[in-house]
Amino acid sequence: MGFRRHGPFQAGDQVQLTDPKNKRHTVTLKEGGVFHTHKGSIPHDDLIGQPEGSVVRSSGGTAYLAFRHLLPDYVLSMPRGAAVIYPKDAAQIVAMADIFPGARVVEAGVGSGALTCFLLRAVGPEGSVTSYERRADFAEVATKNVQKFFGGPVDQWRLVVGDFVASLDETDVDRVILDMLAPWECVDAAAKALTPGGVICCYVATTTQMSRTVETLREHGSFTEPHAWETLVRDWHVEGLAVRPDHRMVGHTGFLVTARRMAEGVTPPPRRRRPAKGAYGEGAELV
Repeated sequence: MGFRRHGPFQAGDQVQLTDPKNKRHTVTLKEGGVFHTHKGSIPHDDLIGQPEGSVVRSSGGTAYLAFRHLLPDYVLSMPRGAAVIYPKDAAQIVAMADIFPGARVVEAGVGSGALTCFLLRAVGPEGSVTSYERRADFAEVATKNVQKFFGGPVDQWRLVVGDFVASLDETDVDRVILDMLAPWECVDAAAKALTPGGVICCYVATTTQMSRTVETLREHGSFTEPHAWETLVRDWHVEGLAVRPDHRMVGHTGFLVTARRMAEGVTPPPRRRRPAKGAYGEGAELV
């Protein structure tokens, strides 16, 4: 991954131009190229050689801030085959699943490649990410998005088109990330791939999916007590003494569930906190 993240702009760099109304445009620089907008044109040569954080003006006089893409900006603007994981959830996965430099990570459900970019950045050049995707069209979109962001093929990434359970051929994996409709169907395969102490992290959209994922992890017997949560993000407007929350916010996007792999042949101790009466339906026994 030799993608340049600093220094003067060069031909081939992806540059984000932001106008005074905070409208953003992505431009891939090339010598002699021209960026056209209804507010005038900007020759790419006006940007090449300039430091990041420069201001350029269009032929119509509009000023644009010029920066390289941040990854959160890139994933929200990338072409999509499937819905992307929002940066707020990708950040939670990287942090709460403890994706560390050098980690061996397996991802099932590559979608449009958004989370893959975050995972590759987190594992670094010494780690690896293997992504499994059932749909060839999604895999093609993800490949283009990942390679566009990193500036070409990524040695640390392997993409497998096929079913996760049927195709998984790895062991001693540090982390398994499942972004799919029915992650509970993959829990046993994930348990066999994970090293003791490894983390499984599942991303689901609905409460029924979350409930079934948690209960499957509990029943499997190879994982610690699952942790389930969601993250809400609300921006704030700050203008002098006018300080208030924005009228719009990024609310529910998905639920996350994590658990850790126990040592082989070891089962977690029983929960001391008993479920509420009726939590598992009328007549169900509390263990």
